[in-house]
Amino acid sequence: MRPDPSKLIEIAGISAPLIGLYDAPDPGPFEPVVRPKEGAQVCLFSFYRAWLDGRTAHLRADSFGCGGCGNQFFDVQTRSHEEFIDFLYGREGLKASRELMEEWIDRSMRYRPKHDNIFAGPLKPDAWEYLLSVTFLVNPDQLALLVYGTHYHASPRDPAPLKAPFSSGCGQLLNGFDDLEIAQGVIGGTDVAMRRFLPPEILAVTVTKTMFERLCSLDERSFLYKPFWKDLLASRRGKG
Repeated sequence: MRPDPSKLIEIAGISAPLIGLYDAPDPGPFEPVVRPKEGAQVCLFSFYRAWLDGRTAHLRADSFGCGGCGNQFFDVQTRSHEEFIDFLYGREGLKASRELMEEWIDRSMRYRPKHDNIFAGPLKPDAWEYLLSVTFLVNPDQLALLVYGTHYHASPRDPAPLKAPFSSGCGQLLNGFDDLEIAQGVIGGTDVAMRRFLPPEILAVTVTKTMFERLCSLDERSFLYKPFWKDLLASRRGKG
């Protein structure tokens, strides 16, 4: 059975659609789609309003929006290695030294898609087999709830159930995980370059399919139904 997130969404009060990232052969299941123009420099998160309207971003190796997205999702290089370091370190000052910047670039994971298309948009239950990750667009209270959720089933011996990696916004949707097959989440929406496309109160939590299944399995025994969360909601309504 495909997991049902409806109860989690209802209790958390998440109003934005859950965003699925897919590697799929056919655009059909994801219609209506929107595509960046070939050669256009647009951030994946510039499609945020399209997501709210039910549309899905359709990316390909020849139309991926920005160089970072092409690098992360298709291993397409739009700058030389040296130019990329110069941009991130020299122009934007993202690391303390050129050596640290180069080491981060060299160690960063790149995804090699199985199909010609990457889709990012509202979750499609019928496309479960092609799903790579699920993103919750949340406010700080909802982020706190999902921190509880990602840790709920985790043992101290397990890989970190939730990480906050240094990465581009699109990289946090896919390449921030240790392994797509394990139960893990990533706190995202922290790339300053992409945050202008999100409301200021919104961050992201992106999870693997296995972690998504865990979150959807939270039941009446869990914190979702207990006083901590209820008290927080009451305080926001001015009743606590």
